[in-house]
Amino acid sequence: MSHHVTLKANPVEVLGDFPAVGDKAPGFRLVGKDLADVSLADFTGKRKILNIFPSVDTPVCASSVRHFNQSASQLANTVVLCISADLPFAQARFCGAEGLDNVVTLSTLRGADFLKAYGVALASGPLAGLAARAVVVLDEHDHVKYAELVPEITQEPDYEAAQAALK
Repeated sequence: MSHHVTLKANPVEVLGDFPAVGDKAPGFRLVGKDLADVSLADFTGKRKILNIFPSVDTPVCASSVRHFNQSASQLANTVVLCISADLPFAQARFCGAEGLDNVVTLSTLRGADFLKAYGVALASGPLAGLAARAVVVLDEHDHVKYAELVPEITQEPDYEAAQAALK
């Protein structure tokens, strides 16, 4: 399936099926900071906030990681997964420099199928090949409680709505 978001008001095609509330989240295998494969099943029993974005090297993406790092410590039994195309080295450098230790960074380095499985594969425009900006909140059983595909890539997600889905 194909849909659109915008980048600075210019339409960008996005491929895949974006999860809807009530859906069972598709499994995935991404790359953790130690270069080991990490799967959705590794977080079984925890609530998950998937903070999906193009790159930590852009201001809005960096801001979203900082915001979720701060709020994550206040949410019981919840892990924040920050997912981007950045190499694990760059993700670790960013989080280390920022002192961000409440989030788990995951790279699509060996997990490009994640992009289509979660309906966030940017297929056109200057960021083609990266992830659209999105937030997907899962309960302990991997059912979608909240899902936002941010319509304009340069805007931040609705943090309050994402966190409210876990209250």
